[in-house]
Amino acid sequence: MFVRQTIIHTAIDKIDEAAKLFEESVIPAFRSQKGYQGASFICDRTSGKSICVSLWDREQDAISNEKSHVYQEQLVKFIRLFTMDPFREGYELIIQDEKVR
Repeated sequence: MFVRQTIIHTAIDKIDEAAKLFEESVIPAFRSQKGYQGASFICDRTSGKSICVSLWDREQDAISNEKSHVYQEQLVKFIRLFTMDPFREGYELIIQDEKVR
């Protein structure tokens, strides 16, 4: 599995707006993409730093998501909220534990 994280910085009072945009726009757009496995929005409310994580079957699926411009179309929706340029990284997910419900 492959993990892409995008680090964003917003004003502290804009974190909820960014999270709502992630939930209502990014997740639905990514769900239609090949290899998409899920996403999370993680934030530090004291600094305005958030980490947007998406999980993909393979690195190539995340790259295809970017080549199709779906990633960029979603990122642009956040521009007015940014206080710094976003930063993107990718990682191989080697171990993942999930609690059985």
